[in-house]
Amino acid sequence: MRNNSQWINTAIRKIEADYQRSADTHLIKLDIPILSGIDIYLKDESTHPTGSLKHRLARSLFLYALCNGWISEGTPIIESSSGSTAVSEAYFARLLGLPFIAVVPRKTACKKIEQIEFYGGKAHFVDSPSEIYDESRRLAKEMNGHYMDQFTFAERATDWRGNNNIANSIFNQMELEEHPIPRWIVMSPGTGGTSATIGRYIRYQMHSTQLCVVDPENSVFHEFYKTRNAALTGNKGSRIEGIGRPRVEPSFIPDVVNEMRTIPDAASVATVHWLEKLLGRKAGASTGTNLYGVLQLAIEMKQRGETGSIVTLLCDSGERYLDTYFNHDWVKANIGDISGYLAQLEQFEQTGQLDALA
Repeated sequence: MRNNSQWINTAIRKIEADYQRSADTHLIKLDIPILSGIDIYLKDESTHPTGSLKHRLARSLFLYALCNGWISEGTPIIESSSGSTAVSEAYFARLLGLPFIAVVPRKTACKKIEQIEFYGGKAHFVDSPSEIYDESRRLAKEMNGHYMDQFTFAERATDWRGNNNIANSIFNQMELEEHPIPRWIVMSPGTGGTSATIGRYIRYQMHSTQLCVVDPENSVFHEFYKTRNAALTGNKGSRIEGIGRPRVEPSFIPDVVNEMRTIPDAASVATVHWLEKLLGRKAGASTGTNLYGVLQLAIEMKQRGETGSIVTLLCDSGERYLDTYFNHDWVKANIGDISGYLAQLEQFEQTGQLDALA
C-alpha cells in the first residue's frame, strides 16, 4: 500500500509540475467593424500542449481518478473519445508511464489518430459512435484497466469554483477590457463538462453573464434542454467532431444554461473558413459552431441597441482537419454545399445581418 501511495504522490506531482510549466491560453479580440460597440473574444484553447480545450479536461480526469484511488502503477487507461480528449489523455498517460487505449469512431480524423499514437497510445476503432461506451467498458474489464469515462466524470472532475479553471481564466483576462463582464459566454457541448463548469462559476461569482450553448445537427442535447427527457437518443453521430452526442451525457447539466441553439453543420464549417480570413490560421469546425452562435447573439444585441462583450472558445486547431473540414471534396460529400453560408457571412461584414438562406 505504501508503494502505491508513493506512486500516486509522484504521479500527482508530475501532473502538477507539467501544469506549472504551462502558460495560460490567449484571449483574442476579433476585429469586426460592423459590430461596433459589441466586442467578441476567442479563448484560444488550441495553444495547450496537446492542442485543444480537452487538455484541461484530461488533466482534471487524471487527477480525479488518482485521488479516488482508481489508478495505480501500470493501470491501463481506456477512454471513449472522438479524438481530442484521447490525444490529451494519451499525453498524460505517457507522462505517468501508463498504457493508453482510445476507443474511437472509425471516421475520426486521421491527424488525431496520428497524435494519439505519437503520445504512445493506441486507437481501437468502432463502426458506430454509439458503440464507444460499451466497448470501452469491455476493454477495461478485459485488461483490468480503468475506463476514464469523460462523459460521466467531466462535470465533477473540474473545480468549478475557481482554481484557474477556464471560467476563472476568462473573467481574469477580461478585467481590463471595455466590457469586462461578458454579456454572453457561448460554447458547444461534447461531454457537457465545460458548460457545467462555466455555468456554475458564473452563478458562484454572482455575475450577470448569460451562458448560451450551441449544438450541432444530429445531437440530442438541445432537445433534452427543451424536454428534459434523459432517454433521448439519436441514430446518427455528429458531423462536427468533438461536440454533439447521440445520447444525453451525464455531464451535461441543463439547469446552468440560459439558452440553447442548434447551428446547421454547413454554417459551422463555413464559419471556420470565414474566420481564417480574420485570424490568418485555421480552427476546428466546433469553433465555427461557437462563432456562428456568437454572431447571431451579437446581431440581436445590436438590434436592441445594446453594447457589451461576448466570449467564446477556439476549441482546437484546423490543422487537425486538413483532410476533412478544409478539404473541398470531403466537405461536399459529408457536409454539403457551404457556399450559401460563405456568401451570407461575407454579406454580414457589410450589413451586420445574417439573412436567412433561401
